[in-house]
Amino acid sequence: MASQLEALYQAAALRGYALTAELVFVDEGYSGARLDRPGLERLRDVAAAGTVAAVLVYAPDRLAHHYAYQVVIIEELTRAGCAVIFLNHAFGESPEEQMLLQMQGVFAEYERALMAERTRRGRLFAARQGRVNGGGHPPYGY
Repeated sequence: MASQLEALYQAAALRGYALTAELVFVDEGYSGARLDRPGLERLRDVAAAGTVAAVLVYAPDRLAHHYAYQVVIIEELTRAGCAVIFLNHAFGESPEEQMLLQMQGVFAEYERALMAERTRRGRLFAARQGRVNGGGHPPYGY
């Protein structure tokens, strides 16, 4: 996450954006699969107030893991007058660029579902092997 934040700070500086600590929205410890995250809610409130010209996001799946949530948030920010800028790829208004954004959102959601299924299967396999704590060593004394 630190490297993503550094890239965002650099992108803001290159574009000449004034970036203060209260304009950095991070939801550390919260899943991007949810819309009720403190940082995201603050971002939405600040954008609705009309005090933000642009929102820099490292990648669409950093905004939200579900494609439908990405669409809702992007539309909300755009209606509030914010340009939404993704660092990993330039998305514009052309049909091709919108299609690419949609495809990336769908694939990110698919990849997340695959990882969850693999994790579930791995934990189940470990439990069947008697490794209840995920394959590590039990704490001292147990």
